[in-house]
Amino acid sequence: MTDCPCGSAQPYDACCGPIISGTMPAPTAEALMRSRYSAYVKGDVPFLEKSLAPEERHDFDPEQARQWSETSTWLGLTINAVKDGGADDQTGQVDFTASYEYQGARQDHREVAQFKRLDGVWHYTDGKMRSHDPIVRGPKTGRNDPCPCGSGKKFKKCCG
Repeated sequence: MTDCPCGSAQPYDACCGPIISGTMPAPTAEALMRSRYSAYVKGDVPFLEKSLAPEERHDFDPEQARQWSETSTWLGLTINAVKDGGADDQTGQVDFTASYEYQGARQDHREVAQFKRLDGVWHYTDGKMRSHDPIVRGPKTGRNDPCPCGSGKKFKKCCG
């Protein structure tokens, strides 16, 4: 048995395999996200389409998905954060990073993905790309405060 590509450290046949084959529904939004990543690794384009919410399938391009799947070397999946998406939820959000190599260059696809449950089955609905974490600035420097550059001068006489 081989480990699951999703990085769960479980065998594929006990992790994403049954979800992708349709013998078991994804129990959580995170499980569906992991299985979608594994489907890209395995080249299972029909599962990728089926796991989309019905209203999102019109935008799906099977040939483009197949090409990306086959021409990429998949390096790993990192789940950064999960909000809701549990066994008792109807919606969920998974912040993830899928790392891969494409045309010799390493890529990190960071996305916050949205999921919803329809008739007891989780579906991917939408995702927003994230290039980095938001920048958090410190407190604002006042004109008469010491300059943060370390010069010893007041901010208004230095960098202000």
